[in-house]
Amino acid sequence: MSKKRITICALVLFVLQVNFNYLMGSNYVNPSPSNINPNIDSYFTWFYKALVSDAPKPGYEVFTKALTGFFNLKAGNKIKNNLLTIIDFSLSSNKERMWIVDMNELKVVNYSLVAHGRSSGDEFPKYFSNKPSSNQSSLGFYLTDDIYYGKHGMSLYLDGVERDVNDKARERAIVMHGASYVSRDFIRTHGRLGRSFGCPSIPMENHEEVISMLSGRSCIYIYYPDEKYLDSSPML
Repeated sequence: MSKKRITICALVLFVLQVNFNYLMGSNYVNPSPSNINPNIDSYFTWFYKALVSDAPKPGYEVFTKALTGFFNLKAGNKIKNNLLTIIDFSLSSNKERMWIVDMNELKVVNYSLVAHGRSSGDEFPKYFSNKPSSNQSSLGFYLTDDIYYGKHGMSLYLDGVERDVNDKARERAIVMHGASYVSRDFIRTHGRLGRSFGCPSIPMENHEEVISMLSGRSCIYIYYPDEKYLDSSPML
């Protein structure tokens, strides 16, 4: 392993052991001898540049928001599986817009299409809801739970962690599952990706591998430039 990678991994391990509120400049003082208060923008830039990816990376702003929520959940001992899934719903459904980042390796390990809810919009989602039967996607941070087998085969329970934003995910049966309408063939036929009832549906091609990888309390962040959410989310 290179010296640069060792340094980065050491930084990851250090940050995961401290409360992220300290890094954000609260009154908490780290009891370490150095008492260094890092410049958060430089810190995020370092992480972003260090991220290894064979595909295009998520946008910088999206990545930093995802990282902020990830570390807040990590500080609260909520995350058991060190993967961060980023879904960018500001992008066209005809493009790959889901990244799975292995936070131990700082590496994108999966990059794929993902569907949004049918009542959220056509090619581009615009509307989001936490209400049952809305058929809309919900924004924000989720924790994955157990695998189960239902009408879509292998599927993954999701728990929304943000009150009034996505905390009714279980009640709404919002899960991750594979779907035949999440494919390049569907896009060629219909001009856009298929849509779900609000679930972040993924391609059937490798859905069991992805679901198995994400299960067990990993973090998922669904982004959209919704100012009300971005200004009020305690996770950010």
